[in-house]
Amino acid sequence: MKKIILPVLVALPLLVTAQRHHEIGLTAGASSFYGDLQPNILPDNNKMFQPTVGLLYKYFVSPRLGFRFGANYIRLTAADSLSLNKTYEKRNLSFSNNVGEIYGAIEFNFLAVDQYRFKVSPYIFAGVGAFYSNPFAYDEKGEKQVLRDLSTEGQGIAQYPDRKAYPLINAAFPIGGGVKFFIGKTIMLAAEVNMRYTSTDYIDDVSRSYVNLDTLRAYKGTKAVDMSYRGNQSGKWDGNYPNYKFQRGDFKGNDWYWTAGITATVYFDAFGNAKKYLQSRCPKVFGRGR
Repeated sequence: MKKIILPVLVALPLLVTAQRHHEIGLTAGASSFYGDLQPNILPDNNKMFQPTVGLLYKYFVSPRLGFRFGANYIRLTAADSLSLNKTYEKRNLSFSNNVGEIYGAIEFNFLAVDQYRFKVSPYIFAGVGAFYSNPFAYDEKGEKQVLRDLSTEGQGIAQYPDRKAYPLINAAFPIGGGVKFFIGKTIMLAAEVNMRYTSTDYIDDVSRSYVNLDTLRAYKGTKAVDMSYRGNQSGKWDGNYPNYKFQRGDFKGNDWYWTAGITATVYFDAFGNAKKYLQSRCPKVFGRGR
């Protein structure tokens, strides 16, 4: 531990006095999900890629080390009908989820990138955040059904005390990296991938086993049964509903989601220098009159 702390203490004065800057901008790209309804990092079908947009702020205490804060809208979706796995295809479940997240992370540039030195650098980051998640799906009539309210795996039903209703707000742990480069001395562009490990296994409303369908119907109604098992809607149904405790998902690991895209930020030396910044870097459109 001393070998780690001592270099940090020695470097701290250098970081404090180093060139600082701020970046404010936007991010946009594609998102995807990794969990029970999408067991591969890369989806089997392009329809499971969805859009993501967000806001990004960065504060660098040196050209290499900084802090980033993001707020993103991320759409996630997956469906057994799009899977190449025939077992999942028979299950015929699906979900969509409009995720809202905020996070903070530490970012490290491998090169001391700024306007006057390196113009390009790879970078990595890691942090912690929170996100809102409330999965839904569409029934046979095309009507939207909020899956959490239906307790599709018996969550919140007295007969299953070990299955509590899952929270709408969960923790996420982003880790990622990319490559950034300057356009002139003002705009910083970056291409990056951001993976999030989460504290929940219910982003897709699938985690554990089926419950007794008669019990589910008695407490939550026929719609809950219809959305809990949809193999009878797939056209490949063998006429049998899954038995109680038959595996529906894999509870051994929590869900992931990830985004990949482009960020574009405006580079500021420091707050409070907007007039100086505009005078020194923005092009002159009109010359001075004589």
